[in-house]
Amino acid sequence: MPNSWRQETKPHKFCPGCGHGLVLKALGQAIDELGIQDKVVFGCDIGCSLLAWDFFNCDTVQTHHGRTTPVITGVKRARPDRVGIAYMGDGGGYAIGSQHLVNAAMRNEKITVILVNNANYGMTGGQMAPTTLPGMKTETTPYGRDPEMTGYPMQGPEMVAAIVREGGYVARGSIANVRQVKTFVKRALENQLAGNGFSFVEILSSCPTNWSTNAKDTWNFVEQEMPKFFKVGELKVPAKKEE
Repeated sequence: MPNSWRQETKPHKFCPGCGHGLVLKALGQAIDELGIQDKVVFGCDIGCSLLAWDFFNCDTVQTHHGRTTPVITGVKRARPDRVGIAYMGDGGGYAIGSQHLVNAAMRNEKITVILVNNANYGMTGGQMAPTTLPGMKTETTPYGRDPEMTGYPMQGPEMVAAIVREGGYVARGSIANVRQVKTFVKRALENQLAGNGFSFVEILSSCPTNWSTNAKDTWNFVEQEMPKFFKVGELKVPAKKEE
């Protein structure tokens, strides 16, 4: 268990098989390794991510749905010595919060945004989200998502990488490789600590409760199916500064 975790709130409140616990473990390990626990201000969105409100022994704020990015932006501008982390799901980041994500990236705000992509609206019952894959069945697409009617899934890191200025860091990881997730999250935090610019990490995650999948099918969807559309890797890395 990461030292930065709040032990008395464990086991966590997420559903069995949910990927949030793995993502938050990677984040906790990165915070530990960088020694920044006392500097972190952790903001979480309404949605499944709100269950992270008591995860860490760090200053924490729970925001309205889609508003985590501007809240952490405000914290960072008021207290530049803090390490601002905005934690959200794909609904909060790519639907109601998309304008905040776009403008924070455009302004190159020196914060770190971590977005968990489980391809549906998890907390409200499994409706179609901006990241729902073509053909994927949800509560609002019982016959599978039809791109002709609802468009194709949002590719957030690709969008952010296209608009963020030099100094930005953008990556996509997957809970299928938690060690890599920790590396990406740590690099995103290091980028903020260096004062380079906006840092954004999307992480492919699981939702067996709403996917109605067993352990084998859940893992197959995360590890094999999601990366076919959502390519894992670093999309933008700041150039090394000359000595």
